[in-house]
Amino acid sequence: MMGLQAWYPSLNKPAYNPPGWVFAPVWSILYFMMGIALWQVWRSEPSRARSWGLPLFAFQLILNGLWSWIFFAWHQLPMAFGEIILLDLAILATILAFNKVRSSAAWLLVPYLAWCCFATLLTFSIWKMNPTDGTPKDGEVRIELGPY
Repeated sequence: MMGLQAWYPSLNKPAYNPPGWVFAPVWSILYFMMGIALWQVWRSEPSRARSWGLPLFAFQLILNGLWSWIFFAWHQLPMAFGEIILLDLAILATILAFNKVRSSAAWLLVPYLAWCCFATLLTFSIWKMNPTDGTPKDGEVRIELGPY
């Protein structure tokens, strides 16, 4: 499998692709805000919205990590695009549930949703700028889930 250091830099990317140094500070701030939002809901009184919101938060967090594997480790651009749309919807559902518990927790997740929507556009653009016929390259591992 081609490593990240060789694969990602070799991709065609749109002009609005941020420089690499931007990602660490942005994600650090977003994860900090997500942690505060989670803490606010976790510490709230038990409710139906809280009972939905906490598992939704966990689900979107799993999807967040899964996207990195699909995109960077498995190099599956179409699958990464489909998965990040699901992530966007899971974040939105989490925001709606958190809003019923504590509005400040919901607002803390809005920048995260905005960044992930930008990442969705970026993922789509990178996929379309780097078409593949599906043939693995140099020992690359491909996971086929169906026709695209």
